Amino acid sequence: MVAKHVSQIGEPVIRAKAKAAAMPPSPQTRKIVRDLIDSMRHYGLIGMAAPQIGIGLRIFVTELRETKVRGGEGKDVVRVFINPRILRRAKEVRLGGEGCGSVAHSGLFAAVPRARSVSVTACNEKGKRFVLQATGLLSAVIQHETDHLDGVVFLDRLSDMKGLMDREAYIEKLSKRAKR
Repeated sequence: MVAKHVSQIGEPVIRAKAKAAAMPPSPQTRKIVRDLIDSMRHYGLIGMAAPQIGIGLRIFVTELRETKVRGGEGKDVVRVFINPRILRRAKEVRLGGEGCGSVAHSGLFAAVPRARSVSVTACNEKGKRFVLQATGLLSAVIQHETDHLDGVVFLDRLSDMKGLMDREAYIEKLSKRAKR
């Protein structure tokens, strides 16, 4: 397992638009995918984009699972997205709590408006193109990680900074919501 340094806001790679990865996936691309999965799991994240490990390529991974910050509801398998493109976003928006490994040192979380569902196309680690319809949390994670590929962080999506909270307040809010 190789856990890479997570690039933080302020590092140029986080604000740069990522370039398309070569197809079919090279051994280097497959190594990036492995490093992303290892790093995502090591840092307790449910998604991670290549710019977050200092690589300006359009690659991200997701895995909805139980972490220290979120419960285990809405579990999903590891998914690999190479050269993703969101085809459609639902008009209906949901506010969902988000944090980010690239603002981890500041420990910020907030309710971020995201389309309730998306349709995305991408290639998997074998280079096979797919289309995925995602809703709920997976939809939000896909939008969050796609933003990273475009140099956008979740803080850019906030219209009001009053909703920002630290990690402990976010966990407390989630636990109160779960008890209802």
